[in-house]
Amino acid sequence: MRTWAPKGQTPVVQYSFNWKQLSVVAGITYWRFYFRLFPGTIKGPQIVEFLKALRAQIKRKLLIVWDGLGVHKSKLVRAYVESLHGAIHIEFLPAYAPELNPTEYIWGHLKEHEMGNLCVKSFAELAPFARNRLRSMQRRSNLIGAFWQQAELAL
Repeated sequence: MRTWAPKGQTPVVQYSFNWKQLSVVAGITYWRFYFRLFPGTIKGPQIVEFLKALRAQIKRKLLIVWDGLGVHKSKLVRAYVESLHGAIHIEFLPAYAPELNPTEYIWGHLKEHEMGNLCVKSFAELAPFARNRLRSMQRRSNLIGAFWQQAELAL
């Protein structure tokens, strides 16, 4: 997109968005990250769906390290995890420590580098573009390593 502005002044592009919300949940290992996009906000059923998908992909016991988001501690999520009898173990990051969470670096990279200048015309265009960019990021092992390095540096 091009725009004009007086010399020496940053142009301001006004664009009115009337979007619904698109949310994403992700998990990261040292080698790969997994994600799911959901319309609206993430609630217990979406977390359970994501955990089921993780179990289908990773066929061993899982250690999930979460931030303090309320939905992570919901009754539905707790009941699901307890029903697995140890197949998933949950630990929580300290409060107010997003820098320790490598998935936060996924979001930062996605927003700044992959979608930084994105200006879609409709909400329907956003999800496929985001999914495409996240899949591209999944194939870049050096990028996944960098997310872990950033979290480790914060220690």
